[in-house]
Amino acid sequence: MDPMNLTINGENQSSSAETLGALVEGLGMKPDRLAIELNREIVPRDQWPQTPLHEGDQLEIVHFVGGGSEHARLSSSASSPGGANQLSPALQRGEKWGE
Repeated sequence: MDPMNLTINGENQSSSAETLGALVEGLGMKPDRLAIELNREIVPRDQWPQTPLHEGDQLEIVHFVGGGSEHARLSSSASSPGGANQLSPALQRGEKWGE
């Protein structure tokens, strides 16, 4: 597959990944610590392997990092245009993501 242009956490990137699962694997991220929004919709983790990616897709990838306090910290894997550690609108609304 030819590389396609994706926007990941506000940054343009090129990827040959055909699915969301392949993208996560290619980025070397641990899936059990991620929430992913594809075109403003949260995708449950169990659907990542069969969720196709398309030219121009917009993704927000948030990974969870523990430690430092009794409350889990939330950290974006890349800075958002409005500043680091901002949640996407769907995550701000408290929509559930796959486990």
